[in-house]
Amino acid sequence: MGNVTSNVAAKFAFFPPDPATYGVTKDDETGKLVFSGVSPDMNMEVHQLTTKSGNKVVATFWRHPFARFTLLYSHGNAADLGQMVELFIELRAHLRVNIMSYDYSGYGASTGKPSEFNTYYDIEAVYNCLRSDYGIKQEELILYGQSVGSGPTLHMASRLKRLRGVVLHSAILSGIRVLYPVKMTLWFDIFKNIDKIRHVNSKVLVIHGTKDDIVDLSHGKRLWELAKEKYDPLWVKGGGHCNLETYPEYIKHLRKFINAMEKLSLTNPPPKQLTNEPSVTETKHSRCLRFRKR
Repeated sequence: MGNVTSNVAAKFAFFPPDPATYGVTKDDETGKLVFSGVSPDMNMEVHQLTTKSGNKVVATFWRHPFARFTLLYSHGNAADLGQMVELFIELRAHLRVNIMSYDYSGYGASTGKPSEFNTYYDIEAVYNCLRSDYGIKQEELILYGQSVGSGPTLHMASRLKRLRGVVLHSAILSGIRVLYPVKMTLWFDIFKNIDKIRHVNSKVLVIHGTKDDIVDLSHGKRLWELAKEKYDPLWVKGGGHCNLETYPEYIKHLRKFINAMEKLSLTNPPPKQLTNEPSVTETKHSRCLRFRKR
């Protein structure tokens, strides 16, 4: 059944840029990986991580010297990391956070083929890297999912019970619900966010455009309604699916959310007995999104 689901996903949910918009090489002197077009003074580190399925995915860590939190960013299904560089630089500066992002299997310089379950294995490998290489704790982590990226984001958020927060940007209720207004979750559906959001314990910020013609506003509103710990949503008036970052209220509201999470971390510190962080080792089961029938 899992293979059937992955085949459905690959059929209409994944559109990696072809060719990739960047490359990764190894510096002969230092042995470090180099991301094309990004100079060393931009304070970004490149990783190539092996996932549970054996794929090697590219991840980039944008370090802020005075970061309050780390944002683990899962991008949309028609973009790769090369198209996200400018946005990450802006978010890092305005929000004062580290940003870790990654390309799904089959995207950019990542190997393998894109599938629903591969995105889950991908984000698990990235999370484990944040823990082992940077010492990032759940309480210092905010998961950010844009459109299809809301799938792996909620997969992780439903399993990590002490996350600082979650941001859902133009998120989907599920794959099939983007195409058809079904009332019940079908067994062959993908990215069943409508079910997983109920198991998220952290604060959830939902951002959605009122004129989104790809993923209807009703998706964002329903996810916000189902969230146990709601943060004030942002319904961007006139916003579409691919342009919310261009509205001034976008960065303003995100900054407000980050500030609120910082206050929460000061007033509600984690219990001392929960400092050990388990790694994630198994799974039980342009920045725009495009869905279409073939």
